Amino acid sequence: MRLRLPLPIVLTALLAAGCSGASTGSAASQSAGSAAGASTDLQIYAAASLKAVLDQVKTAYEAATPGITLTISTDSSTALETKIEQGAPADVFLSADTENPKALFDKGLASSPVVHFAGNLLTVIVPAANPAGIGAPVDLARSGVKVIACAVGVPIEKYTAQWVAKVSSLPAYGADFATRFDANVVSREDNVGAIVTKVALDEGDAGVVYVTDAKASDKVKTIAIPANQNVPATYGGVAVKASAHGEAAAAFLAWLTGPKGEAILASFGFAPPSG
Repeated sequence: MRLRLPLPIVLTALLAAGCSGASTGSAASQSAGSAAGASTDLQIYAAASLKAVLDQVKTAYEAATPGITLTISTDSSTALETKIEQGAPADVFLSADTENPKALFDKGLASSPVVHFAGNLLTVIVPAANPAGIGAPVDLARSGVKVIACAVGVPIEKYTAQWVAKVSSLPAYGADFATRFDANVVSREDNVGAIVTKVALDEGDAGVVYVTDAKASDKVKTIAIPANQNVPATYGGVAVKASAHGEAAAAFLAWLTGPKGEAILASFGFAPPSG
């Protein structure tokens, strides 16, 4: 004999099932919507000399890659490498040299070998009024000239030291150029941006910076270093192995070294990497 349930019970069961289905569908829809609207925030640790260009890179990359945002932190490459070693939450490291990112890779802290993404050259900057009358790079070793430099170990300091050693072999500079140059250094700053700031404020007579830093400031005057005396700088980047967004970090590096990234770097005066 078939059991027949009273009508009120049947209606109640049907309504409950309908509500349950609607609730489940709504929850699934909300979950899908949340996933679709989710965004990935990439933490980019970058050399101070990249600050201006990365502002434009951020705008272009976020427009081209919906769901990705870039948070950019700049300082000297050496300081940033140390922070990453100590566990700072970086996803990508962009350095003004190749040694600092290579150090991360060698220690197992980068997910792939160093990617070379830009090149740069050195130039001398002086305050707009040039009160010390600097006319050529050799004048940086002239008695009484106040030179603003960078802390030892920072990439711009290493490149400057290479330049000083290179020109010291030239008769126009003299073998004692390095000694006289070092004697004129009145302060050593944390990064190249600080050199530009101090020279612009007339707190020093001159400094050696990247061509791109000089180009970005309208408060300093440039004294060019001849091509045959210059020292090329190569910028390298890595995706940090501890990143929770490894694929997104690798994709950003690929974009930066592609046509769109290269075009933005070139517009700020960066050259293709030399190595």
